Amino acid sequence: MMNERELHEECGVFGVYGVENAALVSYFGLHSLQHRGQEGCGIVTSDHNTLRRTKGLGLVSEVFNDNNLKPLVGNMAIGHVRYSTAGGGGIENVQPFHFRHHTGDFALAHNGNLVNSNELKHYLEEKGSIFQSTSDSEVLAHLIKKDIDQKRFAYSIMDALQMIEGAFAFLIMTKDKLYACRDKYGLRPLSIGKINGGYVVSSETCAFEVINAQFVRDVEPGEVVVIDENGITSYDYSKYKKYHMCAMEYIYFSRPDSDIEGTNVHAFRKETGRLLYKEAPADADIVIGVPDSSLSAAIGYAEASGIPYEMGLIKNKYVGRTFIQPTQSMRERGLRMKLSAVSSIIKNKRVILIDDSLVRGTTCKRIVALLKEVGATEVHVRIASPQITNPCFYGVDISTYEELISAHKTVDEVCKIIGADSLSFISKEALFEAGKRNDLCLACFTGNYPTALYQSIKDANKDGKF
Repeated sequence: MMNERELHEECGVFGVYGVENAALVSYFGLHSLQHRGQEGCGIVTSDHNTLRRTKGLGLVSEVFNDNNLKPLVGNMAIGHVRYSTAGGGGIENVQPFHFRHHTGDFALAHNGNLVNSNELKHYLEEKGSIFQSTSDSEVLAHLIKKDIDQKRFAYSIMDALQMIEGAFAFLIMTKDKLYACRDKYGLRPLSIGKINGGYVVSSETCAFEVINAQFVRDVEPGEVVVIDENGITSYDYSKYKKYHMCAMEYIYFSRPDSDIEGTNVHAFRKETGRLLYKEAPADADIVIGVPDSSLSAAIGYAEASGIPYEMGLIKNKYVGRTFIQPTQSMRERGLRMKLSAVSSIIKNKRVILIDDSLVRGTTCKRIVALLKEVGATEVHVRIASPQITNPCFYGVDISTYEELISAHKTVDEVCKIIGADSLSFISKEALFEAGKRNDLCLACFTGNYPTALYQSIKDANKDGKF
């Protein structure tokens, strides 16, 4: 059986302050972020006196119901949807984490990955810390100095943040304050919105639409935003500020109706399609995209080329994470359970297939075979991202060289493996042009990592590249 997708999503965080029935608002916010993680989810609320939590394995709609949302009282909340990265899966790693301490309880949710978590865990365990999960997110909680004077909590958070390296968007909630923190490299998105006199914080702005919140601004790299009864207060925990947003947020992870640092995701993808045509034209009858994240780029490619855009592939949205295991003969046709080719559109056509990325090559190979099986005379594959030749250590599940087909194969070799008539990737320069910016994290395309990597690069080197 094929993987559901060659890349898996990261995690998503959502926070609420000063809004009635914050748990329900969080439920809708997390539902909008479901694409960022389907393994588990949770919500912690505060009534300015007590923190209460519900979490579980599964989708937001599976974990939460009227019975377990009702006890989550209060006008403050933080929530989390999880796809396991560092630490693996299991209920103990489902967030938000809830920490009890005599100086005051607090909860924590994290999107991203810390590259020095092993070193910090060893340091903390030597000082007596005991970890309750295998998630790197718990490291920050142990680094934060507990102080009876809660007015110093923001400074304790900032001191802790200066010790960690990697990609992160953290939400931390005490009984009466919400803290939003973003890494100094700007690798992960985090935005603030306003609603009914209160505030919301989200990994993506698409979550604001469903609750009718108005976008206020992004949390800046190296910034801690404190939201309490006084409104918003900002602190810089680092003067080293970069805007190295992960390019895959635009290319694949984020929803097309989200805006990231002032650029709409759909508009970015559509522009990459236009630029991809300029760089790699092909003579064909129709342009199709792989649902759903490649459709915007396919539209852009079709517009620029003048070749008709068609819905040649249809995604079955009702195949969930778990379904009845098919027979062996059906298992061999597993792709059809999630993706169907429109035979009458494809038959006897020269097809340009647009996909957002090519990681292991297995899914693309099966799609090309499917298109030819239903009668495509040619299939020209165009990828709206550069070749992925290096692992990501910042929260994306491509952590070794050996699983990346372009790390050890030429474009021509990859083309032959996937069975396409031609194959081209967009250039790195086109990504900057599409986003009208000159500062993205392209580490998985270039190997130029914005942070130190500590043990990570050794763990990834299973094929002797270094």
